Amino acid sequence: MNKQELIEGAKAVLNSNFNEDKGFTIPCEGLYPFQWHWDSGFIAIGFAHYDIEKAKCEIESLLSGQWDNGFIPHIVFHNESDTYFPGPDYHRSDLHPASPKPVKTTGITQPPVLGFVLKEIYDIASNKQDILKFIKRNIDKIYQNHTHFYTHRDPYNEGLVYIYHNWESGTDNSPIWDEIWQTMNPPKYKYERKDTTHVDASQRPTNREYDCYLHLLEIAKAHNYDEGKIAELSPFLVQDPLFNAILIKSNEALIELYQIIGGNNNKIEILKSWQDKAKTRFEEKLFNEELGSYVYYDLRNDKQIAYATSSSFTPLFAGIPNKERANKLVDSLIQNFGSEDLFLCASFDPKSEHYNPVKYWRGPVWINLNWLIYRGLKRYGYLEIAKRLKQETINYIELHGFYEYFDARKDQFENAAYGGKNFSWSAALTLDLLNE
Repeated sequence: MNKQELIEGAKAVLNSNFNEDKGFTIPCEGLYPFQWHWDSGFIAIGFAHYDIEKAKCEIESLLSGQWDNGFIPHIVFHNESDTYFPGPDYHRSDLHPASPKPVKTTGITQPPVLGFVLKEIYDIASNKQDILKFIKRNIDKIYQNHTHFYTHRDPYNEGLVYIYHNWESGTDNSPIWDEIWQTMNPPKYKYERKDTTHVDASQRPTNREYDCYLHLLEIAKAHNYDEGKIAELSPFLVQDPLFNAILIKSNEALIELYQIIGGNNNKIEILKSWQDKAKTRFEEKLFNEELGSYVYYDLRNDKQIAYATSSSFTPLFAGIPNKERANKLVDSLIQNFGSEDLFLCASFDPKSEHYNPVKYWRGPVWINLNWLIYRGLKRYGYLEIAKRLKQETINYIELHGFYEYFDARKDQFENAAYGGKNFSWSAALTLDLLNE
């Protein structure tokens, strides 16, 4: 396919997955039939290139599920569907008094992309006055979301927030979590998996992993999603470099947008104080010298989880490392994730015994992580490796179409596509890469 054909194909995917009645976009048909938080952020960037009204609609539709306390959930259930488990009747967001009554949601969140997404849409939009009106209408809601994180998810007031469920990371079944699952002995819950009816079960999380996932939700539900009680009782409490890098990048974007709007000096000062604290502690706590990479921190057991993942390189996107540390990070990226027989960037260290090249977040390449890392490489001036990453990303789409994830092994390129077909963020971010 040539560039124009790819662009038209990406638009077709987004338009097909857009729900006209409810004003939101599903990630893909069947497998993900509702509105997902970080998916919608990336989707809005794609729409901004050719239909700014849909981009606005996507953001406001997601924000319609925001709780009164600022929390933005990971799924908003605008519609009915029986193709996904666990659905709204399982999650029971109504247990928390701050949850919205007109719409059902989950009680967990996802990486807080909306801050930087607002800035991306502003940069893309040709009518700056019009998009600024939209931003003024919504920016405080995102600021309140960040306030919620630093108030309820930062127990040591160090500027790093925790996640209490692996689904909050966005990297659902990463080997990162294996050590935590080994410490848990969840009941064998009775439920009907829906994901394995859409995608080969060998590519999805195991039933025991799902029992662990549900057990974490059961703990949260037993305490009506009270974050203080969850922090006290949950076996899963992790400071995630991807989640925190995205929060820091979104803080940065909110500062820039508030400066453009004017008259928000108090909020700007608070955002800057969060930034200073967060970046300092991120460097002190989440960098692993031996790996030359940023890693996850297990708060419950007070130790690093010492594995490199694609998330390890996202701090470049947020401007966190100094140049010396950025050099180490890029060296690690090239040596361990981009050797002669691999495309960039596998979701888990290809040299690890836990690497699985076709199983969801245990090894495959994801377009959204590639996009984040690409932007980070450009930010620091690593233009040659950035160009390689961009081209390899487009090559996957050109040969296979807009799949959910891809095998990083070069000798498997002809059969590299896995997961959901016509996946919305793959289409949206390909559009962004092609429209640079």
